[in-house]
Amino acid sequence: MSVRRSNAPTSVSRRDLLRTGFYGLGVSAALPVVLRNTSDALAAHALAGDAHAHPERILVVAELSGGNDGLNTVVPYADDAYYRLRPTIGIPEAQLLKLEDGYGFHPSLVGFQQLYDDGRMAVVHGCGYDNPSLSHFTSMGYWHTAAPNSGEKLGWLGRFADARSPKPQENLIVNIGNAQSLAVRSAGHTPLVFNDPGRFRRDGADDQRAAFEQMSRPADSGNDTLRFLKKVAHNAVRSSAFVRQAFASYRTPIDYGAGAGIGNDLRKVAALIDSGMPTRVYYVSFGGNAFDTHVHQPGLHARLLMYTADAIRGFFEDLERIGRANDVAVMMFTEFGRRAEENASLGTDHGTATPLFVFGNRLKGGLHGEHPSLTELDDGNLVKTTDFRRVYATMIEEWMGFEDAGALLGGEFEPLGMFA
Repeated sequence: MSVRRSNAPTSVSRRDLLRTGFYGLGVSAALPVVLRNTSDALAAHALAGDAHAHPERILVVAELSGGNDGLNTVVPYADDAYYRLRPTIGIPEAQLLKLEDGYGFHPSLVGFQQLYDDGRMAVVHGCGYDNPSLSHFTSMGYWHTAAPNSGEKLGWLGRFADARSPKPQENLIVNIGNAQSLAVRSAGHTPLVFNDPGRFRRDGADDQRAAFEQMSRPADSGNDTLRFLKKVAHNAVRSSAFVRQAFASYRTPIDYGAGAGIGNDLRKVAALIDSGMPTRVYYVSFGGNAFDTHVHQPGLHARLLMYTADAIRGFFEDLERIGRANDVAVMMFTEFGRRAEENASLGTDHGTATPLFVFGNRLKGGLHGEHPSLTELDDGNLVKTTDFRRVYATMIEEWMGFEDAGALLGGEFEPLGMFA
């Protein structure tokens, strides 16, 4: 394979290249031809120069794929309706890790309880959106874009990156996973996407590697398109080498719990933070629809929650060890909750409203919002009491210091007052 140099005019624009995707180099794919009507507001806000209020702060977003059962995660044990709805899989009060106001954590959430008791965890009751979808794919898309019941093509984190830094910035977003999440899809930034740091490199046949090496050399062409491709390739090589070195040299005595779940990915995040990576948004996922607990839920759900809580606890212990805990906040979400009533297979089916979790040293911890009623249901489903975009607005404005979350979220959503 050879690359022909040409100074001839070309109709291929930089956006065309991004839209069609140079996936092997980690470039965003499937960008929209026409951006949403928030584009002007984002551009104006960025030009105002106030998008870097807290340049040291880092946001980590953790996805629990499959629809976590919020009612058996944060249990309203003081409400008799809970045990009427769940006579078999309801968790007895005596087994719960007690919080306050008649709520308790699932007994597997020891790691969460430690953070909660320290004031470093917040639970936001009843998160959801109007006209909820019970489809994994559709609902997750709404959470990824923060645009329910619409055709938005960019992710909410991608739009935040575009507004915060209108000039593309290397490695502003890192997405740890096998494929890029819609949540980080950006118009102007190229999220760094990888799963295994040790194998994060551009591989292929000999001729493919040779072509890539040629593309990775500094740009020396007058052709704008070729110069852009060379820059992307060069950045990909440099970033992959940095990631491999950072992970290979990282040593920690902290126990993140079992290898399953998000523990390994959060350890990678800690390694990159410790290495000085200039990333401000990290995205990790407990994927594979793991939390889709239709049958024999109790044992499986207990293990999933244990893996998750131990990983978050270990992550913050590690951040304390490296002196960065005050700079990091974690927001954890799932695409929907489960139905209020247990099913005939000792599980729960797709539902609606669910709690969100936020973690951090600078956090005002505790219970936030109103828990959905267990007696006033919508066709057996919980009715949301908190629009999930209020949590997003909280992370954007209160934590990251970007003043106009409304421009990003397509409407005004009042932050929850979680951060000083």
